[in-house]
Amino acid sequence: MKIIIDDLSKPKVIQLLTEHLDGMKANSPPESIHALDLEALRKPEITFWSAWEGLEVTGCGALKRLTVHHAELKSMRTAKSHLRKGVATHLLHHILIKAKERGYKQVSLETGSTEAFKPAHKLYERFGFSYCEPFSGYSDDPFSTYMTKQL
Repeated sequence: MKIIIDDLSKPKVIQLLTEHLDGMKANSPPESIHALDLEALRKPEITFWSAWEGLEVTGCGALKRLTVHHAELKSMRTAKSHLRKGVATHLLHHILIKAKERGYKQVSLETGSTEAFKPAHKLYERFGFSYCEPFSGYSDDPFSTYMTKQL
């Protein structure tokens, strides 16, 4: 699997992000969706990675700078055809290494709280993330789960 910094211009990546946003809409009410669209992911404080097997995109993830020492994990998604093949594990491992290299001391995330998000919770738990209070402008929301990890 090849993981690259992506400029969000490839049609396959755009399709994966569309799938990601559609999944959020299907599993959370509009006011509880915090997934970023293409324009938001292109902001300078965000680095976006895509994962590839040959010419096929297998997944994506992003890291948003919150402060000098704190970043937020965003837009983690595995392509449907690559679920349960370790894509998310490889991506998360890669992003956490990059976060350490950039000097971050903490990485946090917001994800959904419904049954559809339980596999994500388990992944983050395996990587040492713990549940936490809302951070960086988020608020209590029954459809959101907040997690953090000290690096």
